Amino acid sequence: MMEQQWKESLYQYVDQVNKSRVAPGSLPRRSSVRDPQFLLEQGERARRLALWYKRRGITPLRGETGVRTLRTVRQNPGEVVADVALHSALYYEKGGVHHREDIIESERLTFLRDGGSWEIASVMHNVPERSSLRKVAEADPALRLSPWGEVLQPPRPSTPLINRGMVRAVGGFREVRYNREEAVAYADRWWKEGNPEFEIFEVDCTNYVSQCLFAGGAPINYTGKRETGWWYKGYNGAQEWWSYSWAVSDSLERYLSGSRGTGLRAEAVQRPEQLMLGDVIQYDWDGNGHFQHSTIVTAFDAGGLPLVNARTVSSRHRFWDYRDSYAWTDRTAYRFFHISDYL
Repeated sequence: MMEQQWKESLYQYVDQVNKSRVAPGSLPRRSSVRDPQFLLEQGERARRLALWYKRRGITPLRGETGVRTLRTVRQNPGEVVADVALHSALYYEKGGVHHREDIIESERLTFLRDGGSWEIASVMHNVPERSSLRKVAEADPALRLSPWGEVLQPPRPSTPLINRGMVRAVGGFREVRYNREEAVAYADRWWKEGNPEFEIFEVDCTNYVSQCLFAGGAPINYTGKRETGWWYKGYNGAQEWWSYSWAVSDSLERYLSGSRGTGLRAEAVQRPEQLMLGDVIQYDWDGNGHFQHSTIVTAFDAGGLPLVNARTVSSRHRFWDYRDSYAWTDRTAYRFFHISDYL
C-alpha cells in the first residue's frame, strides 16, 4: 500500500516532466515536487529550452515519458529514496518534416510522507556526461545493468578485435572505405542498452562511439599499451583491456587529431553543417580544452543540422549542440571530426 502511494507521486512527477519538454514554461496544474532548488532551476531551464526551440525553428508536437524504478535505496514508513530512469521521446516538426528524439536520464528522488500523501522533497540529476573516464575499476559482471535496470550478461572471452574484411598487403593493411551506413545502423541498434559483447562503463560514451566506428570498418590499431593506438582487446580473465583512445573522450580527441597515413583518420572541421553520417562530435563542457563527451552523427534535421546518438545518457537522434543537457554550460566548446572516407 505504501509503495502504491509514493508511486502515485512519482507518476505525477513524470507527467510534469513530459509536459515540460513539450511546452517549457507551462505551469503544471498539480506538482508533487517541493524541492525549492529544483523548482528554481527548472524555471531557468524552461526559459532556456523555449529559446532553444525557437532558435532551432522547431514546433514540439507531443511527448511520451516512461519511468522505471531501478532500485530503492532506502524505504521506511516516512521516507523513500529511489533511483529511477526516465525515457523521454519528443516528437517535433521542422520545415514540414516530423522528427523524434529519445533520451534516457536517471535521477534520485526522495519522497517524504506528508500526512496521508507523499511529496518529492529532493530531485538529484545524475550527470555522468560531465565525468571523465580515465581508469575504471572492474565491476562484478553480475552487477552490469542497462539504463532500465536489467542485469546484463558478462562479455564473452575474446581476443583483440580485428577487422575481418581487411587483408595484409605489402606495407601494411590495404585501404578500405569507411561504411557510414553500417556505423549508423550499429549506433541505432545499441544506443539504449549497449552491446553486451563489450564492457559497459559507467561513462560509456566513447566506448560506444568507438564500437560504431569499428562497425563502419575503422581498422583497429592494436599496440597492447593503453596510452597508444586505438584498440579493444576484449574480456580477458577478470579484466577488460582497451586503449584510452577507445574509451576516454579526451584521448579519442587527441587520437583523431593526430596525423597518420593509414588507419582511423579524421579531419577537424569548423561547422556542424560540414559533417556527414558516421562523423564524430566531442564536447568540452567547461571550455578548458578537456573533452568529456563523445557522440556520433546518425541523422540530420530538416535544416541539414546533425542529430546524434550517444550513451552514458543514452540518446537517439538528439540535436547536436546538447543545450538541453544538464551538463551543458555557456562555456561549452565542440570539436567536429569528419572521419576519412578511406581508412
